[in-house]
Parts: sequence; structure tokens; C-alpha cells
Amino acid sequence: MPFIDAPDGTRLAYRRIGGGPPVVVVPGGPMQASSYLDDLVAVTPRVSYAMLDLRGTGDSAVPDDVGSYRCDRQVDDVEALRGHLGLERVGLLAHSAGAAVALLHAARHPGHLERLVLVCPSPRVVGLEITDADRRQVAEQRRAEPWFAAAYAAFERIWAGAASDDDWTAITPFVHGRWDDAARARVERETLLRNETAADEYYAEVPDPAATREALARLEVPVLLVTGEHDVALPPRCAAEYAGLFRDATLVVVPGAGHFPWADDPATFARALDA
Repeated sequence: MPFIDAPDGTRLAYRRIGGGPPVVVVPGGPMQASSYLDDLVAVTPRVSYAMLDLRGTGDSAVPDDVGSYRCDRQVDDVEALRGHLGLERVGLLAHSAGAAVALLHAARHPGHLERLVLVCPSPRVVGLEITDADRRQVAEQRRAEPWFAAAYAAFERIWAGAASDDDWTAITPFVHGRWDDAARARVERETLLRNETAADEYYAEVPDPAATREALARLEVPVLLVTGEHDVALPPRCAAEYAGLFRDATLVVVPGAGHFPWADDPATFARALDA
């Protein structure tokens, strides 16, 4: 596995997959090792990737400064990888919370960006509000599922501000297009891959969302935003508003999918990336 040194000296690992100029992948979690995205890579074999393990995850070193886990400070890590790969302009693919780093990189280094793929991106850095009503509308679509009653009751306690830790666990099925053995295994694997200390710091300080939106509105590169029809983290209505922040954005809503659309409908997801 190749390594680079971040500007602060932290040793960062990445994996090269495919032979062409790579798209740099920014994992979500926040702060999960990039290997949870191996299934995404497998269903898009025509794309070449550089899979970055964010600092303190996977094979990357733990930094001396815990504050460097902040999403805005990890922009420098992505920029260092771009330079190391010898790319004047880079394509970025980010999933979920990874969008925070990717979007802040795009805002700070627009001249170094070639294209941007956002998969169920977190709305935090752009200040996009997702209301309880938005999530309720999506959740209601799952009433036929055998797990719905218990999970929905937990959601109602969350919306009422009376949630326990168990309630946050109980709503996990809503994140997946299919709550089956494969999804359960994915959840278990991702828990092991996550750096909880880093996750706690990730959003500790977020740059002004209005300034970020202004910078993103000036981008002159194509943007693909993919969400799932059943994604309670980024419901389709909110995803359309998100896509509207860019000059040149294509929105793909994957039917029947949740927060991991490449797992729920690999063919649709692959077609979107190929296009």
C-alpha cells in the first residue's frame, strides 16, 4: 500500500485501483476506513480510484493533533494526495460525511477540481436543513417492512426529543434499502472501521455555510449527486435542493435504495457514474 506525508507530517495511506487517472475517494462515517467502500468500487469497474484512508483510520497514522480530525483541516490531506498523484485537476467522489471534506476542498481549490461525485452527501457544510417532516415522509414509505413498527416508534421518540441510545440503534433499518443479512453485516463491519475519537472532532468547527455555498455556486465543473429513494439522511426533495447549489449538477435518485445506493441497486448506480 502506498503512503504520503500530509503537510503536518501525518503518514496517510491510500490504495490505487484501476489503471487510468484516478478519482480520489473521500470516505464517510464520519471517519471510517475506506475499505467499507470496496463494494462501491466493485460495481464500477470502469472507474479508476485512489482510495484515501483519512488520518487515524485504516492504515493511516494517528495524528499528534486531535484537532486535525476536523473536516476543514483534512482538506489539506486531499490536496496533498492530488499533488502526489501528479494531477493538475482531480475528480473527487465522496460518500455521506466525506462530502464535507470534498466540498470544502472544492470551495478552497476550485482550479484543481475536474469533476465531483457526491453520494448521499451530508448537508452540514452547506447548511441545508432537513426537517423531521422530510424524514417522516421518507420513513412512511417503509410501512410494509416487518421491522417498521419498532423502528418508527424509535424515530418518533427521536423527533420528540426523548430518545435513548437504543432508539438511535433501532432506526438503523431506515438507512438501508433492504434490511437483510448483508445490510446487518455491513453495519457490523463499519462499526469496526470507525475511529470514534476522530468522528467526535470531525464537525467540531465548520466554516461558514453561506460562504461555502457561494464558492460552490461558482464551480464550473460537472457535479453528480446520487441519493436513494428511501434515504432518510438525504431525502430526494432535499437532494434536489442540494443539487440546485451548483451550476452544472445532475441528480440521480436510485429507486428503492437507502444511504448505500451502490449496494441496493448496483446497476443503476454504475450507470450514473459511467455517464
